[in-house]
Amino acid sequence: MFKKPVEAKLLQRLSGADKKKLRRTTKERFPHASDANIDEILPPKADITVAKYTNRVHVYVIEGGLPMLFDIDGRGTEIYPTVYALWKVPELVPSFLLKGGEVSRYVIGGADLMFPGISIPPEGLPSFLSGQPWAVKVPGNPAPIAVGATTMSSSEALKAGLRGKALRITHYYRDYLWQSAEGHYIPNAGFLEDVVMEDPNLLSVSQPADEPLDASNDEDHVNTAERDRVDTSNIHASTDIDAPMNLDVTDQISEEMTTDISGLKVSDNVTAEEPSDEKEQQTLSSEEIDALLDKCLLQALHTTVKDKDLPMPGSTLWSNHVLPCRPSGITLDIKKSSHKKLSKWLQSKSSAGLISAKEDKYKKEVMLLSINRGHQEFMAFKPEKRVPEIAEQRHDNSVSEGAHTKLQLEVVEVYKPSTHVKSIFTAVGADTGSYYSASDATDIAFRYVEKENLVKPTDKAMVALDAALCDALYKGAIKKGSTYPTEVHKKDLGSTFLSRMQIHHRVSKGNEVAVRKGAVRPIQIMTERRQGNKKVTRVSGLETFLMDADSLASELQKKFACSTSVAEIPGKKGQHEVLVQGGVIDDLAKHLVDHYSIPKRHIEVLDKTKK
Repeated sequence: MFKKPVEAKLLQRLSGADKKKLRRTTKERFPHASDANIDEILPPKADITVAKYTNRVHVYVIEGGLPMLFDIDGRGTEIYPTVYALWKVPELVPSFLLKGGEVSRYVIGGADLMFPGISIPPEGLPSFLSGQPWAVKVPGNPAPIAVGATTMSSSEALKAGLRGKALRITHYYRDYLWQSAEGHYIPNAGFLEDVVMEDPNLLSVSQPADEPLDASNDEDHVNTAERDRVDTSNIHASTDIDAPMNLDVTDQISEEMTTDISGLKVSDNVTAEEPSDEKEQQTLSSEEIDALLDKCLLQALHTTVKDKDLPMPGSTLWSNHVLPCRPSGITLDIKKSSHKKLSKWLQSKSSAGLISAKEDKYKKEVMLLSINRGHQEFMAFKPEKRVPEIAEQRHDNSVSEGAHTKLQLEVVEVYKPSTHVKSIFTAVGADTGSYYSASDATDIAFRYVEKENLVKPTDKAMVALDAALCDALYKGAIKKGSTYPTEVHKKDLGSTFLSRMQIHHRVSKGNEVAVRKGAVRPIQIMTERRQGNKKVTRVSGLETFLMDADSLASELQKKFACSTSVAEIPGKKGQHEVLVQGGVIDDLAKHLVDHYSIPKRHIEVLDKTKK
């Protein structure tokens, strides 16, 4: 999110009421933080300035120029602490501990954190939900180096075999948000050396290409024995409310801060995207890929795919189960097989009787319905015991139907507790301000049933409704004069519970994440005639998928060799549509799928030129 420099378009000092609201929001976002912790990062009597950036991010800066919090969508729902805030209060959010300093090189280079790079404690993986803020630490150092949002819950991570992406990094040490306040961090005596100064053997950072190398850093290893403490009495920082966030400090201070921060080992010849020990990719024939696909599918069906998870979308089966089973150093591309498409491959296995798969006409995706565990091919296969490799931390492109270098778009429906169900979440100790996937929200309902022992002894499939659960499911939904139900079937409990929650959708692309109310609104592509027989194609709904209308218009102009324009949709402030001269409706839809990873089910096509 802060990999590239972004200029603040507006700086505004918060009023007393706004500061109180920010403190309340922060307390709700970080429920484990004490009042003293909140006072540490948001001093009650200090001036607080909000910097509003062009990418919709709000950064809250305390008096002295130190950013403490940032809000991804500017609405107060996705607030995260900065690295500076975590240095002051390391326990503000829970944290993952890396297996070693080698992994930190990629995290601080801007890469997301993968499960194979996390050190799992002896007591097991800690419990967490999808979308929660977590920090990243290296062994032997209490100061976090990055912060982000979990991509899945702990239960989903265990189902996936602790593979794939664990944390979507939103801010890390030495990104442009950190650099905007570099030189203003004045720790108490000993804090910088004891906390910020890691053992250089524990942490490795890639040198930014656009940052000039200091003569003192010509050597690969910095001699940490010669580090000097910062004399805080000589540090003077000044801010201007009408000036950009790059605050002026003297050259002497910059040199001192650079000397102190140099405790991090800098590797000039290594980048986060290009590991030096990357393995050469093996080239496989079409027949070998077919055999490898079948082997990975059987491995997944034996180890990670459970009957309780069915039905399962084909894309989920591919990305979360089949791809993690591929051998190390092998790129598995469905397009290079004889099947060419994921749907055709799954249907062929369904025809063979190994699985039952059927295309969902609404989702336009093949669904895995059941597994024939008595099939001869299934029984003859002996699953391998696989050990997760740290190499997956460097590069894990889990995509459906082939991988490419573009940033992958993820669209997920999430649910937020409404006033109807907040009592259930509170009863089981769950956070009422977080977002939950459908499976996580359903688990909350069943946890409450188990806690209150509401399963009927005479019929295990039925759940008796106590006053709290009955109100959560039916209060306000039953007509006056009608009798409230006294029991509900287990298969209906989850869907009824979800219907009482507020549906949202989370859209993520790289480090950019947006959560909005309501279901996902599709992109609309429409072709119509104008001025006689001329055709024009209109595209709208781009903002939902974090797409910039101006950039797309410029791209389509070059691709289709035609004129394009961007106009604001009347009556919809902030929403734009792209107009393309010509009837390119089919090519445009294919372009959005191939180059922007927009799912086909989220694209609506209407050709008004056909009679």
